[in-house]
Amino acid sequence: MSFLKKFTNKLTAPEAIVQLVLSNYSVPSGTNIEGSLTVSPKEDFDTTEIRCEIQCVERARVIKPVYDATMKMSVPREVEEASVIFAAKPSLSGPTHFTNGEVRKFPITINIPAVGRITESSYYRNVTWTIKGVLAVDGRPDRTSQTAEIQVIPQNAQTVVTQKEVVRTVVMIPCRYCQGLMDQTLTTCPNCGAKRTI
Repeated sequence: MSFLKKFTNKLTAPEAIVQLVLSNYSVPSGTNIEGSLTVSPKEDFDTTEIRCEIQCVERARVIKPVYDATMKMSVPREVEEASVIFAAKPSLSGPTHFTNGEVRKFPITINIPAVGRITESSYYRNVTWTIKGVLAVDGRPDRTSQTAEIQVIPQNAQTVVTQKEVVRTVVMIPCRYCQGLMDQTLTTCPNCGAKRTI
C-alpha cells in the first residue's frame, strides 16, 4: 500500500454500505428492539467491533437567569437544555475482516429498559430515542449507518389490528394559552404543554 493511500485511509472511513433495518420502529418499554445490520463492503478492511449505539435524549425548555451585558444583571430567559437519559453500545460482533463484494447480516436484539422514558413531543419537552449501527475501525474513522428514530410507548399500550373501520368523532377545543386546537379528552395541551383550564 502506498504512503498516500495509508495517509488517506487515516482520514476516511472504510467504503461500505451499512443498513440498519428494524422489525418495528415503535416498541413498548421493557421489550426488545429486533432487526438486522447489513454490511456491504466496497473494499477490504478489518473492524475491531460491530455494534449498535442507542440513546434517549431529553430536551426541555426552562427559564434560567442569564447575564445580560447591556443591563449588567441576570435576567430570566427561556433556554433549551439537553440531557442523555439512557445510552448503550451493545456489541453485535467482535473483530471482523470484510472483503470487497461480500454481504453480511448481523442480527439485532436490544432491550429497552422498563424504567426508560417514553417518547414525548411538546413545546416544552421532547424525549427522543435514536439508534444506529457502527463499524469500529482502528486508526480510521468509523463507518456508520443512518440514524433511525424509534418510538418508545408505555409498557401497557396495546396495538390492536382489526379489519373493521372505526369511526370516532373527536371534539376539538381551543387552548386558553396558545389558542391551538386540542382533543377535549386531553388534560394537557399537546402544542404548548399547558394544563387544560376548561
